[in-house]
Amino acid sequence: MAYSKSEEILKKNSRYIPGGVVSTNRAVNPPIVFQRAEGAYLWDVDGNRYLDYHAAFGPYILGHGDEYVHDAVRRVMDEKKSLFGSGTTELEGQLAELICTAVPFLERIQVLNTGSEATYQAIRLARAATGRSHVIKPQGGYHGWHNDVAYNLMTPLSQVGERRDGDEYPVIPISAGIPEEHRSLVHAVNFNDLSAVERLCQRYPVAAVIVEPILQNIGVVHPKPGYLEGLRSLADRYGFVLIFDEVKTGFRHAIGGYSSISGVTPDLVVYGKAIANGFPIAVVGGKRELMDLFIDTDPARRVLLAGTYNGHPVPTAAAIATIERLMQDDGAGYRHLESMGSRMQEGLHRIFAKAGLTAVVTRQGSAFCQYFMDHAPKDWHDLAANHDFDLDARLRKELLAHGVYFFQLPVKQCSLSVAHTVADVDETLEAMEKALAAVHCVV
Repeated sequence: MAYSKSEEILKKNSRYIPGGVVSTNRAVNPPIVFQRAEGAYLWDVDGNRYLDYHAAFGPYILGHGDEYVHDAVRRVMDEKKSLFGSGTTELEGQLAELICTAVPFLERIQVLNTGSEATYQAIRLARAATGRSHVIKPQGGYHGWHNDVAYNLMTPLSQVGERRDGDEYPVIPISAGIPEEHRSLVHAVNFNDLSAVERLCQRYPVAAVIVEPILQNIGVVHPKPGYLEGLRSLADRYGFVLIFDEVKTGFRHAIGGYSSISGVTPDLVVYGKAIANGFPIAVVGGKRELMDLFIDTDPARRVLLAGTYNGHPVPTAAAIATIERLMQDDGAGYRHLESMGSRMQEGLHRIFAKAGLTAVVTRQGSAFCQYFMDHAPKDWHDLAANHDFDLDARLRKELLAHGVYFFQLPVKQCSLSVAHTVADVDETLEAMEKALAAVHCVV
């Protein structure tokens, strides 16, 4: 496919923006420039239409341009709602009550703008509450760009070394500019490795364990039975704060996210992305005694919370409307997502088996990922050692020619939306079969 207009725009933007993109993880090849979106579809500036399974890294659970959400946004603008920057607003209270009512273990929330801000605040709360400094995170988990968590995401095995069950890995930053002294406070372990977490709790004064309850930045890697329960037990035993980063899983898989599915209650939880169907907002919430550190009367214990755009009426209204939509008809949207996800997973398994490929498709509700290996990965080290990254990359690129957009980076999660139909899924499966043939897989 030709992307001459896209290439021209990227070249022009690169004169003023480093790399031509305002978030460097969006830089992909080919450099497609999208122009508009509606429902389950994207259109680029070169006139190509795609079925969208990227969903802008996951926010669009209802699909692009959902009218119920957009009507709510138009309404607050027509009513001259503004960013007042003084005191509270009715919208803030409405959103907080809605979330705390929908998620019973949440006693308090605060509204922020991005997932990175929310995880930063969650870790700061944990340190303030415990008087400790060390943080544990699993490899393959992404929790934002800040110094406390920007490590060991998709780090090559040549850097992390041999598998280390029951212990920590070298901490490898994913960004320059992080002081060496700060790195000493962060510890990387394998996902699903409870023994490593316990060993580090015996070795360091651990303030927090932050974890995606499902790793959805390297596809869809599920927790083993008992893993999340084990983290809860270790938190109770060693006194660290258990933080579930549900920026990707929250409200995508259920009202309240994966914690409500697993039945495991974290001390703090972070939401973002699907909570407002593409509008910029994030939430940190949890136990009253932790959240109230934001207003502690003792200045030595009080955690600073400040943000000019916190609770901006546009994303706040969008979040309220999105959650209302997801709760309509007793969660009919989630039942539709499960149906579409199941159809996609079964179809992909059938196609890969027919092609004679060694492959598995993992899924949670509307999120899915194909791995070219003989088992579902249990952690990043397992995935990196066994997955066929080259085939994954070639297949994603070939799908573009058949009108299907998977993000152009191997093992990145695909996301369905409520707007996807049976016809869309079937069209995608047909495209996958053709794409496999084009990359020399016999079908």
